[in-house]
Amino acid sequence: MRKRLYFIVPSVSSARTIVDELLLSRIDVQHIHVLANENTSLGDLPEATLLQKSDIIHGVESGMVIGGITGLIGGIVAILALQPSTMMGLIVLGSTLFGAGFGIWMSGMIGSSTRNSRLKGFEQAIDNGNILIMADVPVHRVAEVAKKLESHKEVKAGGSEPSMPAFP
Repeated sequence: MRKRLYFIVPSVSSARTIVDELLLSRIDVQHIHVLANENTSLGDLPEATLLQKSDIIHGVESGMVIGGITGLIGGIVAILALQPSTMMGLIVLGSTLFGAGFGIWMSGMIGSSTRNSRLKGFEQAIDNGNILIMADVPVHRVAEVAKKLESHKEVKAGGSEPSMPAFP
């Protein structure tokens, strides 16, 4: 399990220092994500991907639930209206799966074009030219890594997110 830690730094050179500190603390580069406004060139820093920048995950989750429920209701309405006796289960299953798939597709497209809702508290700082560093740290090392990074005077700790599974 990992926990995502957030840190705000004022410049690219500060971000490079913090990323180097994370790497020296044996945090793999694929678990470090750097986000800045579109006017800031990050150079060789590990830039945040679409999954960290956008709300695609939240959109897919919401779309699957809402689309699945809508498809289920549509399937039940179709059965009640048409009265097809032998295909009732397939109609409900098919419409539920279609609704869930359609919801995932539509909500995923919408989510990919909106900012990540989990980063709302950092939007103002990023828009002002600061840089957000997200580090996915093993749970048992959170205090150690946070303490090490907060010892830098230019770093502002931005909190953490709940634990994440080990596989992403």
